[in-house]
Amino acid sequence: MRILSPEFVRQFPQKIINVHPALMPKFSGPGFFGANVHEEVLKAGEKESGCTIHFVDEGVDTGKIIVQEKVTIEPNETPESLKEKVQTLEKKLYPEVIRWLAEGKKF
Repeated sequence: MRILSPEFVRQFPQKIINVHPALMPKFSGPGFFGANVHEEVLKAGEKESGCTIHFVDEGVDTGKIIVQEKVTIEPNETPESLKEKVQTLEKKLYPEVIRWLAEGKKF
Protein backbone atom coordinates (compact mmCIF):
# COMPACT_ATOMS: atom_id res chain seq x y z
CA MET A 1 0.00 0.00 0.00
CA ARG A 2 1.50 3.25 -1.14
CA ILE A 3 0.29 6.75 -1.69
CA LEU A 4 1.72 7.93 -4.99
CA SER A 5 3.23 11.40 -5.20
CA PRO A 6 1.19 14.08 -6.95
CA GLU A 7 4.05 14.55 -9.42
CA PHE A 8 3.87 10.88 -10.42
CA VAL A 9 0.08 10.77 -10.66
CA ARG A 10 -0.04 13.91 -12.85
CA GLN A 11 2.05 12.07 -15.46
CA PHE A 12 -0.67 9.41 -15.89
CA PRO A 13 -4.10 11.07 -15.76
CA GLN A 14 -6.88 8.47 -15.65
CA LYS A 15 -4.35 5.69 -16.29
CA ILE A 16 -3.89 4.41 -12.72
CA ILE A 17 -6.71 2.56 -10.97
CA ASN A 18 -7.23 1.45 -7.40
CA VAL A 19 -9.64 -0.95 -5.74
CA HIS A 20 -10.99 0.24 -2.39
CA PRO A 21 -12.72 -2.14 0.06
CA ALA A 22 -15.72 0.10 0.80
CA LEU A 23 -18.35 2.17 -0.95
CA MET A 24 -16.59 5.46 -1.50
CA PRO A 25 -16.79 8.20 -0.47
CA LYS A 26 -17.63 6.58 2.86
CA PHE A 27 -14.77 4.92 4.74
CA SER A 28 -12.07 6.22 2.44
CA GLY A 29 -9.08 8.50 2.60
CA PRO A 30 -5.94 8.40 4.72
CA GLY A 31 -5.94 5.53 7.21
CA PHE A 32 -8.79 3.60 5.59
CA PHE A 33 -7.17 0.47 4.25
CA GLY A 34 -7.05 -3.22 5.09
CA ALA A 35 -9.04 -4.67 7.96
CA ASN A 36 -9.70 -1.32 9.63
CA VAL A 37 -12.09 -0.38 6.80
CA HIS A 38 -14.32 -3.37 7.53
CA GLU A 39 -14.12 -2.77 11.28
CA GLU A 40 -15.22 0.85 10.83
CA VAL A 41 -18.07 -0.12 8.49
CA LEU A 42 -19.41 -2.54 11.10
CA LYS A 43 -18.92 -0.08 13.98
CA ALA A 44 -20.96 2.48 12.05
CA GLY A 45 -23.88 0.06 11.79
CA GLU A 46 -23.97 0.10 8.00
CA LYS A 47 -26.45 -2.23 6.30
CA GLU A 48 -24.27 -2.69 3.21
CA SER A 49 -20.70 -2.34 2.09
CA GLY A 50 -18.83 -3.30 -1.05
CA CYS A 51 -15.93 -2.25 -3.19
CA THR A 52 -15.11 0.72 -5.34
CA ILE A 53 -12.75 0.80 -8.29
CA HIS A 54 -11.64 4.33 -9.09
CA PHE A 55 -9.03 6.33 -10.91
CA VAL A 56 -6.11 7.48 -8.79
CA ASP A 57 -5.71 11.24 -8.61
CA GLU A 58 -3.57 13.49 -6.44
CA GLY A 59 -5.70 12.89 -3.34
CA VAL A 60 -6.21 9.73 -1.29
CA ASP A 61 -9.30 7.85 -2.50
CA THR A 62 -10.63 10.98 -4.23
CA GLY A 63 -10.44 9.91 -7.88
CA LYS A 64 -13.39 9.46 -10.20
CA ILE A 65 -15.36 6.31 -9.45
CA ILE A 66 -15.43 3.76 -12.27
CA VAL A 67 -17.66 1.13 -10.67
CA GLN A 68 -19.02 0.06 -7.30
CA GLU A 69 -20.72 -3.12 -6.20
CA LYS A 70 -22.50 -3.79 -2.93
CA VAL A 71 -22.85 -6.63 -0.45
CA THR A 72 -25.39 -6.93 2.34
CA ILE A 73 -24.10 -6.89 5.88
CA GLU A 74 -25.66 -9.67 7.92
CA PRO A 75 -26.49 -9.25 11.64
CA ASN A 76 -23.68 -11.60 12.71
CA GLU A 77 -21.09 -10.15 10.29
CA THR A 78 -17.47 -9.97 11.42
CA PRO A 79 -14.67 -7.92 9.89
CA GLU A 80 -13.22 -11.17 8.53
CA SER A 81 -16.47 -12.36 6.92
CA LEU A 82 -17.11 -8.91 5.46
CA LYS A 83 -13.57 -8.82 4.09
CA GLU A 84 -14.20 -12.16 2.34
CA LYS A 85 -17.40 -10.90 0.73
CA VAL A 86 -15.77 -7.69 -0.44
CA GLN A 87 -12.69 -9.47 -1.79
CA THR A 88 -14.94 -11.78 -3.82
CA LEU A 89 -16.39 -8.69 -5.49
CA GLU A 90 -12.94 -7.20 -6.03
CA LYS A 91 -11.73 -10.35 -7.79
CA LYS A 92 -14.74 -10.20 -10.11
CA LEU A 93 -14.74 -6.47 -10.86
CA TYR A 94 -11.03 -5.67 -11.18
CA PRO A 95 -10.46 -7.84 -14.30
CA GLU A 96 -13.66 -6.44 -15.83
CA VAL A 97 -12.46 -2.86 -15.37
CA ILE A 98 -9.05 -3.70 -16.82
CA ARG A 99 -10.79 -5.26 -19.83
CA TRP A 100 -13.00 -2.17 -20.26
CA LEU A 101 -9.96 0.10 -20.17
CA ALA A 102 -8.06 -2.11 -22.64
CA GLU A 103 -11.07 -1.92 -24.97
CA GLY A 104 -10.99 1.88 -24.77
CA LYS A 105 -14.16 2.41 -22.77
CA LYS A 106 -14.45 5.98 -21.48
CA PHE A 107 -15.57 6.87 -17.98
